[in-house]
Amino acid sequence: MNADSLLNQVEQLFDLLESRKVDYALVGGIALLTYVEGRNTQDIDLIMALSSLSKLPEIKIESEDMYFARGKFGELQIDILLTKNPLFAKVEKDYTTTKQFMDRELRCATVEGLILLKLFALPSLYRQGSFERVGIYENDIATLLYSFKPKMEQLSAELSKYLNETDMAEVRKIIAEIETRIQRFRKASE
Repeated sequence: MNADSLLNQVEQLFDLLESRKVDYALVGGIALLTYVEGRNTQDIDLIMALSSLSKLPEIKIESEDMYFARGKFGELQIDILLTKNPLFAKVEKDYTTTKQFMDRELRCATVEGLILLKLFALPSLYRQGSFERVGIYENDIATLLYSFKPKMEQLSAELSKYLNETDMAEVRKIIAEIETRIQRFRKASE
């Protein structure tokens, strides 16, 4: 799908969500584009309740488990993070803002919300051996940390409510490595 077709289908999807009054939060690569430039993505990621999917028969669900659903809206792939997951519900409730995207305002995860979601996913991605996705997620986190300087102690405390101690220890190591890289970069560019 070319970029114009992707943007056209994204626009149609948001028109549909608005007309059906579906509660959602934009997350993932397109949400990241509302904060920083240079992120490529071919899909759209939303947090929403499973019950909201019944309002959207135009989205053809291809797979679904307890916390995720994947579907198609025309040629547009949609990954849905279901609010049945307590962290996804928390981000949707407390870590969203209104952001400009194309010619409209959308409910979008905050920088902190995006970081929480990406850090939450990383231990699982490591276990799956998903090197490409690990690299993308770590780069997204590094870009957000570098550009926005969020309070990582508070985000770590929040995340610790949703991850076991082993995964949380891994997340702390990842954060430390990213922060070291950022410090090295800042020092080199002085």
